[in-house]
Amino acid sequence: MAQIVKRAYRYRFHPTPEQASEPARTSGCVRLVYNRALEMRTRAYTLEGRRVSYVESSATLTQWKRGGDYDFLSEVSSVPLQQALRHLQAAFANFFAKRAEYPTFRSRKKSRASAEYTRSAFRWREGRLTLAKMDAPLNVVWSRPLPEGAEPSTVTVSRDAAGRWFVSILVEETIRPLDPVEGMVGVDAGITSLVALSTGEKIVNPRHERRDRRKLAKAQRNLARKEKGSANRAKARLKVAKVYVRITDRRRDHLHKIATRLVRENQVIAVEDLTVRNLVKNHGLARAISDASWRELRSMLEYKAQWCGRTVVAVDRWFPSSKLCSACGTVAGAMPLNVRTWECACGATHDRDVNAAKNILAAGPAER
Repeated sequence: MAQIVKRAYRYRFHPTPEQASEPARTSGCVRLVYNRALEMRTRAYTLEGRRVSYVESSATLTQWKRGGDYDFLSEVSSVPLQQALRHLQAAFANFFAKRAEYPTFRSRKKSRASAEYTRSAFRWREGRLTLAKMDAPLNVVWSRPLPEGAEPSTVTVSRDAAGRWFVSILVEETIRPLDPVEGMVGVDAGITSLVALSTGEKIVNPRHERRDRRKLAKAQRNLARKEKGSANRAKARLKVAKVYVRITDRRRDHLHKIATRLVRENQVIAVEDLTVRNLVKNHGLARAISDASWRELRSMLEYKAQWCGRTVVAVDRWFPSSKLCSACGTVAGAMPLNVRTWECACGATHDRDVNAAKNILAAGPAER
């Protein structure tokens, strides 16, 4: 059965100097409003035990615009500023419902520069996007088309650490599930191979971070030699960021291709419920585990499966998938990570990762 979902399409755009200055200034104002409103809410909650509502925060924002040190806020579109207050309201709602930690301040250096525009703050005509306070449409690189007849409801403009500008367009899209298939697969995440499948196939781990490690180290050494606060240090920091985004982009592209293929070919996908946060505490493997991005792969599998009418099953993290013989069900003794193949008393010889994937597939349907 077809389902209507909200889906964001992200594109890069190349702004003119005038176009770049407007979202850059707007994102700075968004960060300021968010931090000031958070400060006001924290003071009221700490000193008075009182919760500040969105309506009260919005009224305070109006006062800031009318005079004093923050009258420059009236020079940018009001919609992204109101959206910042809405996001803060949602953050506090999650905190009071014990779904999240207490909201934190946004740092100018660490936070991504972004601004969110709702329908009243942009113009969409014949595939051309114009933001509030701009006279000309953005020069968007349409790397893929939007769904036919789609009308954007929200547009988020952002700039990454490498200085690239992106626009994320949120639309409602009707997605029809794929035709059912008989395939089922178990997936074992690894480092030597990115994933091993219960079919016996191993998908290679490109190790994107390792491939660019020398280039990254050179850029970081060059950054360390620059004087803090200098223009040369800013240029060196940009070079480091460009190496990082190259690694991230290539990794994400590879993971998308793997997740899409597994979802298309299989009706049920069984995975292991790994706690990556605890695994990266192993300093000997932390770098390799982070480069593999197991958590991101699982996230992709889950939302792609939901769209396509597939099922992702997570097997308990304590399930002894590597030590369990997939042929006779015997559990072997201690098995260090350097043991890649092992032989069971029943005579079966196992590849450690493929055997784990087979056991994950066998245990998967029981978890449903």
